Amino acid sequence: MAPKLKQREEREKTVLIGLVELYLITGKPIGSNTLKEHGFDHISSATIRNYFAKLENQGFLEQQHTSGGRIPTPLAYKYYAQHHFNAADVDPKDIELLRKELNKDTREIARYLQNAAELLSQMTQSAIFLSSPRFDQDLILNIKLVSIDKERYLCVLVTDFGLVHTEILYSPKKLSSFSLKRIEKYFHFRMTGLERPKLNAYEDEIAAEFYNEILLRHIVDYSNFSAEDIYKTGFSKLLKFSEFQDASVLAKGLSLFEDTQYMRHLLEECAEAVDLRFWIGDELGRGTAHTSIIAVPYFIHGKPVGAIALLGPMRMPYPKIFGILRAFSAILSEMLTRNLYKYKITYRQPKTREIGLQTDSTVYLDQAQHLLLEDKR
Repeated sequence: MAPKLKQREEREKTVLIGLVELYLITGKPIGSNTLKEHGFDHISSATIRNYFAKLENQGFLEQQHTSGGRIPTPLAYKYYAQHHFNAADVDPKDIELLRKELNKDTREIARYLQNAAELLSQMTQSAIFLSSPRFDQDLILNIKLVSIDKERYLCVLVTDFGLVHTEILYSPKKLSSFSLKRIEKYFHFRMTGLERPKLNAYEDEIAAEFYNEILLRHIVDYSNFSAEDIYKTGFSKLLKFSEFQDASVLAKGLSLFEDTQYMRHLLEECAEAVDLRFWIGDELGRGTAHTSIIAVPYFIHGKPVGAIALLGPMRMPYPKIFGILRAFSAILSEMLTRNLYKYKITYRQPKTREIGLQTDSTVYLDQAQHLLLEDKR
């Protein structure tokens, strides 16, 4: 390539980067005079317009009105994101906040991860997805019952790691609120071995049945670990962006947010790549032309075990987000490694199994060994 041609193309791409950065700030179409006033006063307006025309022909820019300015296309955002892929500039205040909030010693790993996702959502004003392995040595701390109607009851299990599981249980006879309290005390007795509550004959029968049913379901759910646990939060924050004021755009974004299987696929792809990944606009499919997802893996003892993904509008400050995500991953990885070592917690990653007529029950028994059902400390 001739030196002059190469220099011209470099100037065109510099103009493209400048336009994208200005559009990220203003959200308004950028004209040649506007760009000239923002760092490009060494280039004439006519030359900038020529660059605009060529970039438009290449698919990087589009013009909504004949006399209006240009706006970036998904292709422009992809170029811009790739150009800043290795950005490491993070505001020291963001680093300080991450260290302050994430630097915690705790064995409540599930609650810690949920709080970490909430923090990242608040910092980036975006929806957050986080995949996680299954952590062992957990135990049930509490079991609560809530009446739904005269036959169904919502059972809520809270574990030592901060996980909350729910089950629907059935009773042929209606249970009063006093009966439910006594049955909860029975659960506590079974888990701790402390004083047994006084129950009538039916309460005693249904309490034992409920308890056995709950634990068996919990064992099956714990042992049948075929996909990563997913934590997600912050979808309502997208309403602050003008792009998501359109109901159809919001609905398509929501379809991504609620499709756990699809999100798992993206997070697995990121973890396997062992590096930051991004998908912009039509790369996500499903007509999500105004949406972007950025993901980064995190590690335990240097091994990738999950990923954190951010869902937001295509018009987002990619260099800043890249820097925050990488810093978040580094600190989260450090804290998880430290806490798992300190509290002697192990973890498992999902293994897919073929469904057949015969199953090896020893697999489930082996996995259940790590599940502490009752707290008798």
